[in-house]
Amino acid sequence: MASPAHTGVMTRRLIQLFLGLGLYGLSIALIVRADLGLDPWDVLNQGVFERFAGPAGISFGLVVNLIGLAVLLLWIPLRQMPGVGTVANFFLNRIPSDLPLVARAGLLVAGIVLNGVASGAYIGAGLGPGPRDGLMTGIVRRTGWPVKWVRTAIEVAVVAVGWGLGGSVGPGTVLYAVTIGPLVHVFLPMFQVRKAETSSMPETAAGQS
Repeated sequence: MASPAHTGVMTRRLIQLFLGLGLYGLSIALIVRADLGLDPWDVLNQGVFERFAGPAGISFGLVVNLIGLAVLLLWIPLRQMPGVGTVANFFLNRIPSDLPLVARAGLLVAGIVLNGVASGAYIGAGLGPGPRDGLMTGIVRRTGWPVKWVRTAIEVAVVAVGWGLGGSVGPGTVLYAVTIGPLVHVFLPMFQVRKAETSSMPETAAGQS
């Protein structure tokens, strides 16, 4: 039977996880409504769809799922394990469209910053990152390289490949690619559940951060 202390830590992590996921969804909605460029992974999704999947009659939704699966397979050599947060990584919030450019630029900046905060919160809960963030945390764990450089390298590489395949790149795409790494680098330590808090918990409960 779990002690009250263990129960309290797990409750805090679950709350942080789902709040982080909710904020993450809101941040993506802000970026989408800004309409100033796709995020890097959607550039890749679009490029793969336009170049290969569309002509083959494969739906865009299936392309997104297949790329997500491919990223999950990259976790294997990185020894990165999925957790609760992986399957819970979805959310969508409705935001008005057809806004003026100044308002859309504000939504973009707010969305990118909120994305950094949300990523730090839900990854820091230590209950399993989403496929893309798991790739980042796996590389960081295996190499010891700073989060900001690993995340930026991944995003820039994804944009380059997606753009080369015909994906649409806008100013928002570039801004996201070069700033999300430093933002996650700053916010992740703020929300990281310390090992001391989970060291006496079962490994399956402690999860992977």
